[in-house]
Amino acid sequence: MRKAFSIFIFIIIASLILFIFFISTFGIETTRFNNFISQKISQNNNDINLKFTTIKFKLDVKDISLFLETIDPKIKYRNILFPSKNIKVYIDILSLIKSEPSIKKINISLDKIDVKQLKKLSIAFKPSNLTSFINNKIVQGHLLLDVDLYFDNKNKFKDFIARGSANDLKTKITKDLKLEKTDFSFFADKSDILIKNFSGESKFLQIKEGDLKLKLSPVLNLQSNFKTILKFDNNLEKIDFLNDIKYAKYLKNLNAELNNNLSLQFDKTYKVMNYDYKVNGKILKAVLERSNPIEIKFLENQMSKLSLVDTSIKIQIDPNKRNTNFSGKYSINDDKFLNINFENVIKKDSSNFLIDVDYDKLLNLNFINYKKEEDKIANISVDLNKRKNDYSIKKIIFTEGKNKISIEGLKLNRDKFLSLDKILVKTYKNDLKNNDFLISYGKNIKIKGNQFDASNLPKIFNETNEEDRYLNINKEIVIELSNIIIPLSEKLKNFKLIGTITAGKFSKISSKGDFGNNNFLDVTMKNDKENKKKYLEIYSDITKPLLSEFKFFKGLTGGKLLYSSIIDKNSSSSKLKIENFKVINAPGMVKLLSLADLGGLADLAEGEGISFEVLDITMEKNGDVLKLNEILALGPSISVLMDGYQDKNVTSLRGTLVPAKTLNKMISKIPVIGEIVIPKEVGEGLFGISFKMKGPPGEIKTTINPIRTITPRFIQKIVDRKKNIK
Repeated sequence: MRKAFSIFIFIIIASLILFIFFISTFGIETTRFNNFISQKISQNNNDINLKFTTIKFKLDVKDISLFLETIDPKIKYRNILFPSKNIKVYIDILSLIKSEPSIKKINISLDKIDVKQLKKLSIAFKPSNLTSFINNKIVQGHLLLDVDLYFDNKNKFKDFIARGSANDLKTKITKDLKLEKTDFSFFADKSDILIKNFSGESKFLQIKEGDLKLKLSPVLNLQSNFKTILKFDNNLEKIDFLNDIKYAKYLKNLNAELNNNLSLQFDKTYKVMNYDYKVNGKILKAVLERSNPIEIKFLENQMSKLSLVDTSIKIQIDPNKRNTNFSGKYSINDDKFLNINFENVIKKDSSNFLIDVDYDKLLNLNFINYKKEEDKIANISVDLNKRKNDYSIKKIIFTEGKNKISIEGLKLNRDKFLSLDKILVKTYKNDLKNNDFLISYGKNIKIKGNQFDASNLPKIFNETNEEDRYLNINKEIVIELSNIIIPLSEKLKNFKLIGTITAGKFSKISSKGDFGNNNFLDVTMKNDKENKKKYLEIYSDITKPLLSEFKFFKGLTGGKLLYSSIIDKNSSSSKLKIENFKVINAPGMVKLLSLADLGGLADLAEGEGISFEVLDITMEKNGDVLKLNEILALGPSISVLMDGYQDKNVTSLRGTLVPAKTLNKMISKIPVIGEIVIPKEVGEGLFGISFKMKGPPGEIKTTINPIRTITPRFIQKIVDRKKNIK
């Protein structure tokens, strides 16, 4: 009896297991629920039309629940047929007992959905820009989709969960930027959409390890993380959209690996309300190259190519600011790689730059006669703020060995000076200190220090200046410098100046300096406000340093100088007088004497020099044109009278040169005048020479013509001058 009972129990259990296996694997075919399922699905969305033939009643062992399954059903949404694998309808077991079937969940597994079908379906999607993206940007690809629809105990739709993947999508981001081989998996419900394992690539861009979370309520939020690998070189097909990005048009090569984090917040109309985009990674290599090199005045080398390697980069962009930071190695024109740190923060119309860079190229600051040699590494740090056309340079610090230049509080509008706090300069030349001074800019301008190298100042003053750059300077100025290095190894000590600067130009000067050995320099300027003219006067016991940059005076040595000028707004009228000087090895003079076959004088000019008692020049300057009304040089060996003009393109002089013997003979033959000026016993002399000198800088041509008569004007000038000398 016990054995029979055991066999009975075994048969029941075995039958139950077989039944469960059968119903979970093969199921029981029925048509009883066909209309019920169709009605329930259509009930929640009238756009859905569902057709199927047979339904199998099956058991889900995992969830211990019963479900109805149909294979290859026909599902239409808005008359668009979607390929489907099956539909599973999970039934509440108790509701079956009560003969009132209640649906807990419906699972729909769709087969591959082509992009063309998705575009037809997208008309119902929100937001509308998502519909626009699907229709205009997605070119090809397909989706796999599995959807769970959940119902309450009254068979009303409650929630859904969608799972699936996209494969081999091709999207057109811009005209020439297409993302291909795009794959990802996704999960969606009423409140969230999750995308994982996103990857894709274009001809220069690869995206991988991407994820995206779209929160649908209470407001629409998007968060995404992804990696990008950029590989670009100018051998690739032209990419037009790069032309719209500042400086990107100069990009020749880029290899970078970046981590991206994006956050977007939308309002109820799906308009972007807030955003935050962060990038960090490494630039393995980047090259920017310009066809027209950048020229910076104090840099000897033009910059046409900039390269970056092994450079860390961080970028953050939000509605209030854009922050760019990179740190690594840079090279100019394919030379040595040096350190660079760069940070740029943009807020509304303000942009702040922090730059710290090593620099090994040649650098020339002529104003203070400082030159940084090639291959010596200097460090330059800059703290700069730009607001529209206004530049506020909080600090610039240049250091190279013992040399240091610091500028603080410099403000500019475009390239026009506005204000300054201070400038500190300490430099060395051949291991000897040549600059050590401080410029402070407050109620007045003060320049004080132990040393200032003014060797190149004549050269700078001789250049054409942009006259309106310093229009905003209207201050008193005080200069006190213990030592000033001036051209030709001369030195000026205890230089003091008190003056006034009006609209960027000196309007009043009173200054004095000591050359030593009882030689002095005096400079004065007075301003006549009524006739709007300035009167400048310079007296110097030493001439060479003041004339070193004027080729006309090359070879002039000794003498004393007196210069006076009446300066109008755009013109000036000046007189220059130099007394008791010599001309030695002056190329122009030697050439002229040689062409005139005045061998003795030519030899003298190349040897001990030709002495002159006086040189008088009257001239007028208007803009870039210098008109030389008269140049008269009188000496015991030779006298010269010239006039002409000079501008930036050409120099033109014409004049008469007469050896002293010829001139003396002619003057001696003039009644009364000759007897007073020249004794009767003067011997025969040479003929005079008429000459012309004309041409652009460095290419002046000289022509001569011997003359047998000398103009009365020339003779009268010489006579008048000799009278004054006597």
